[in-house]
Amino acid sequence: MSMEIILAAVIVGGTGLLLGLFLGLAGKKFAVEIDEKEQQVREQLPGNNCGGCGYAGCDAMAKAIANGEAPVNGCPVGGDAVAAKIARIMGQEAGESIRRVAFVKCGGTCDKAKESCHYYGVHDCEMMDFIPGGGPKTCHYGCIGDGTCEKVCSFDAIHVINGVAVVDKEKCRACGACVEHCPRHLIELVPYESRYLVRCASKDKGKLVMQACEAGCIGCKKCQRECPSGAVTVENNIAHIDTSKCTNCGTCASLCPRKVFTGPVARKES
Repeated sequence: MSMEIILAAVIVGGTGLLLGLFLGLAGKKFAVEIDEKEQQVREQLPGNNCGGCGYAGCDAMAKAIANGEAPVNGCPVGGDAVAAKIARIMGQEAGESIRRVAFVKCGGTCDKAKESCHYYGVHDCEMMDFIPGGGPKTCHYGCIGDGTCEKVCSFDAIHVINGVAVVDKEKCRACGACVEHCPRHLIELVPYESRYLVRCASKDKGKLVMQACEAGCIGCKKCQRECPSGAVTVENNIAHIDTSKCTNCGTCASLCPRKVFTGPVARKES
């Protein structure tokens, strides 16, 4: 073997050794310290990265909890079980959390909502909302029914049935993805225990509502006058229920001439 080859091998090997030593020292010097509690909290989070907690994902949520910037029960998907595990890691009490589920404020199914036109084209709620008239339904406040919420749900908890999105409250994890993507802001998170909610969002006056949908609130105020707990108010021609006051007595539902009061449902498997 010639001296040139030996010399080249020595130079390459020596260079590699020096680079290895340099990278090893640099790795130790510039290493990012991992917070042990943050890592433990992250292991307990479900990993859906849905953003329902208000943070960019589970990593961001774990860091916020470890730094004391977020509550230990802040993950809506994990619920009480995950909150209890994280509380033990953080040496805190989990506290009582209210389970919430998504609710669609529309009862305008195909057999009840009137149509002003026939639409042929792309079926996507967020795109449909930009089309003049906002779709074929006469009511411009109601569910478009093209299933954008269904597409973004990671838990198979929301499906369009007979032209309206319906939430299965047993599957819903209150991640908020459907709330974020509904262009008409028809979906809200409500307490799991709520039995009576207003399945309508129209702000039109009674006459227009009756012309557009058989299931719309006409703002007659019977519910407001008769609610024994003062939980129902009518504003902008639409009834609202304060779930913190509601006792689930059912008075509003029994008096409503349009039968708009109902709650989240559990979808029966076929």
